[in-house]
Amino acid sequence: MNARLATLPSAETPRALDWNVAVGTAVRLMRPGPEVPRAEAERAVRSLRRFSVEAETHVRELTGLGLDLPVVEGDVVDRPDWARGAAFGLAELTGAALSTADSLPARGELMGEISARSAGMQAGVVLAYLGSKVLGQFDPYGESGVEGQRGRLLLVAPNIVAAQQSLGVPSDDFLKWVCLHESTHRLQFNAVPWLREHFAAGLGQLLSQMDGGNAELLSRLPNVVREARSGSRADSSPGIVGVLELLQSPEQRAALDRIIAISTLLEGHADHVMDAVGPQVVPSVGTIRQRFTDRRNGGGLLDRIFRSLLGVDAKIRQYAQGAAFTDHVVDRVGMTGFNAVWAQPDNLPTRSEITEPEAWIRRVHG
Repeated sequence: MNARLATLPSAETPRALDWNVAVGTAVRLMRPGPEVPRAEAERAVRSLRRFSVEAETHVRELTGLGLDLPVVEGDVVDRPDWARGAAFGLAELTGAALSTADSLPARGELMGEISARSAGMQAGVVLAYLGSKVLGQFDPYGESGVEGQRGRLLLVAPNIVAAQQSLGVPSDDFLKWVCLHESTHRLQFNAVPWLREHFAAGLGQLLSQMDGGNAELLSRLPNVVREARSGSRADSSPGIVGVLELLQSPEQRAALDRIIAISTLLEGHADHVMDAVGPQVVPSVGTIRQRFTDRRNGGGLLDRIFRSLLGVDAKIRQYAQGAAFTDHVVDRVGMTGFNAVWAQPDNLPTRSEITEPEAWIRRVHG
């Protein structure tokens, strides 16, 4: 199941966390995957590789994106290899973002008193938790090794098999369904030439706004409490994420809104595509979607708390909001009309337009 994994970049600047420590911590803490007979595991690996190619072909036919690009087989990995791949991608993304930031706070302001090593250990804990949950991931910043394609599609075989068994759905149908989602992400970044750099630049803008120390954050806390009590921020996210947003300055919030809007669009578009393609390719797509949605919203108390702290629950809301936006726009102006989002960065929906797709249609289509 080993992927083509690049060596993790070293921490060349004081502000970088130690990604090698993160990977080492994650691998030590990670639980083993489900026990599967060798023949079944080998079959799953072969199927995922084949379906990753077939899925992208179906996605291209539906969306019209990337019709002239080469189709590349996905990398089927186990949990430790996913952690290595994810860490490499995050290191590349943050490096690209930092290089585009207009100005950056000093190490003491950006990371406080946390050393690169201890930050790496904390990141490793997060990777260990996510490593047992993630089914697949497209890393736009990895190297595919294929001319005309950038990024790497990682399919975490143990997690996919475990989820399929837990849901009690047909194996091939579920594997194809997962591949449809991740192949959509690969097309988004490879068929839209400016998206990769635009996303990194957006993150860089967010980082460049993180120049307020703890004292500045604490000075805004009384206003946060008043706004929360009065309900004057009706558009804020609930729970911990909402409090963090309220603590941000207007500039920080605007930068975060841009990142959230892009992420919500990408995830929702992928969910729309996997279900729209599904009936012809995945006969049990309706059952899979219902059971998978229930699984996303489930979990024990500790699991739900951890998901909230990591922002996983906020990401789940992104899937729903982004899919609703895509469904509405495609219903109103068709897939060709929807594809105007990829024409230029200014055509991307704002965070408010994600929940008001008619506003986006009026702005872009007049």
